[in-house]
Amino acid sequence: MISELPSPLLNMTQPKFAWSKKRVLVTGGAGFIGSHLVDRLITLGSFVRVVDNLSSGKLANLQPNLEKTHLEFIKADLREPNIPQQTTKNIDTVIHLAGDHGGRGYIDTHQAGPASNFFLDGLVFSAALKARVEKVVYASSGCVYPKYLQQNHHQKLFLTEAQVGPPYDADNTYGYAKLMGELVLKTYHQEYGLPAVSCRLFTVYGPRAKENHAILGLIAKAFIRQNPFEVWGNGEQIRNWTYVDDIVTGLMLAAEKIDDGTAINLGTRERIKVLDAALEVLRYTGHQAKIKLLPHMPTGPVNRVASNLLAKKLLGWQPQVKFVPGLHKTIDWYFSTHNLTQVKKNLAHLLVSR
Repeated sequence: MISELPSPLLNMTQPKFAWSKKRVLVTGGAGFIGSHLVDRLITLGSFVRVVDNLSSGKLANLQPNLEKTHLEFIKADLREPNIPQQTTKNIDTVIHLAGDHGGRGYIDTHQAGPASNFFLDGLVFSAALKARVEKVVYASSGCVYPKYLQQNHHQKLFLTEAQVGPPYDADNTYGYAKLMGELVLKTYHQEYGLPAVSCRLFTVYGPRAKENHAILGLIAKAFIRQNPFEVWGNGEQIRNWTYVDDIVTGLMLAAEKIDDGTAINLGTRERIKVLDAALEVLRYTGHQAKIKLLPHMPTGPVNRVASNLLAKKLLGWQPQVKFVPGLHKTIDWYFSTHNLTQVKKNLAHLLVSR
């Protein structure tokens, strides 16, 4: 209830960011993006608390940081009573990545799971406010953008932050939950002075990513030498895949430079067809296979590419890793770390799971 919330903080003086002195909570920190963020923070000397229920993340992602005194790991579900309050205690900065999410095969076929993000985000934001943290960084998504804008793959479209409604037309329950998270966080800044920023992430890939996202799914199919090589949709879908290291840099710059609840895109301006990505996976791996298009499978919007001009202006951020070399790095990682028998046995499930 509002009566239980702290008085407005608008006059608080925010200290300059120095990551070596920050106590940072990373929710979902054992996951793909979260674990890369933890690596960076530990290197910079932050004290990092990770809370993760390991429903999607893995402890192995946090090695060898688990042995370091600067990392505290808490296995817990933020939707459970008192967990948000306990984990935000004595924290300076909250970077909120946790949520029920997956790739296209998951969010198109699962609505109830992502619906829990509505109250998960609210619980985290309320706890952060009561704990008087210095900053909340929220991992939002390109899924907040109206679907009606993304229907023509021939259009050279770069989605700008201001194009998020009204009228709202987010992508499935997952997209609406992210949209509501942004709006709640913005009002918390406006009414209570909570320093905050929302980062809209666009199709992130790289080492530790899972097969439920398109690029890793394609890599996994090449790894098991699938033939015919299956590509979901008609292959004409346009995406801008962003390498995980660039996303980590963007999240940290947003924490340093934005306080007013602004939502900002973190994505490249490279417009890449899914079919072209598949062809590069085949070429680099040397897998000679016939491509089989599956137009009945989940594909999402046909034209989703971010404008990153606002991030350049406010953060001085722009992606450093181009798609093709980033893809090659990711393929090399996957082929060197995965077991052929296990991937072949489980791939059908992995493509649609969390």
